[in-house]
Amino acid sequence: MTETRDSAQRKLVLGLPKGSLQESTFAMFKKAGFTFKAGARSYTPTVDDPELSARLIRAQEISRYVEHGMLDAGITGYDWILENDSQVVEVAELNYAKQGLRPVRWVLAVPEDSPIRSAADLEGKRIATEAVGLAKRWLAEKGVSAEIEFSWGATEAKVPELVDAIIEITETGASLRANNLRIVDTVLTSTTRLIANREAWNDAWKKAKIEQISLLLKGALTAETRVLLKLNTPSENLDRILELLPAMHAPTVNNLASKGWVSVESVVEEPTVREIIPRLKAAGATDIIELSLNKVVP
Repeated sequence: MTETRDSAQRKLVLGLPKGSLQESTFAMFKKAGFTFKAGARSYTPTVDDPELSARLIRAQEISRYVEHGMLDAGITGYDWILENDSQVVEVAELNYAKQGLRPVRWVLAVPEDSPIRSAADLEGKRIATEAVGLAKRWLAEKGVSAEIEFSWGATEAKVPELVDAIIEITETGASLRANNLRIVDTVLTSTTRLIANREAWNDAWKKAKIEQISLLLKGALTAETRVLLKLNTPSENLDRILELLPAMHAPTVNNLASKGWVSVESVVEEPTVREIIPRLKAAGATDIIELSLNKVVP
């Protein structure tokens, strides 16, 4: 059996987060070229890549299973890597969350009318959190002694009757505000990470597969905030057009069949398009097209 055939039979076991991050993770993988499908109660999603095998696991646990080799690689948060003190290879930072392309924060929060205004005010107080390890390390850095208890959920509802403060994860702060809680301090800012088991990373085939996934996921994330602009213009307007048109490197310019006309293409940041298109039109651009992108690989 040749090495090529032998490699084709191998599988990389990948851990994906079940729960709040699952939908956005599946969507990002689809843009990267991998389609995962799972039923509501399924923990073993199917994927259209015969070299991949996936497991849906809570993000809180993935780094432990990767560290101990039950998974070759996985998607989880930097916060849970620290919480579990997992010894893994951090392959890539993937800046997306449940509701958008932003980091999440673990914050110290208290009721609006609480006298607690800083970490120093937590001395001797009771704090509820799911991230006990993070909380203990943060308080130790602040030189504060407080009682920390593990929260099984509904953490926002525990203040002020059961605890004095909470350390909770937030993306937008909306849930905290809805529960009349005030953010006092940020304990940790966390992003999603692609991680690998150290033994798997030292396996040439598995490392190559993980790097392939990393490249395509980062390309999909880059494309999330960019679009392709295409336009035609008389050659005499080209310099003005290029001055207005940002690009990752430089716009592509090609001659059209019509003498004296060129086509221009450029990948630009999507939020800038509403400002750029009117200026391009005023500078002589015609046939302006905006196209969404699946992947942008620099």
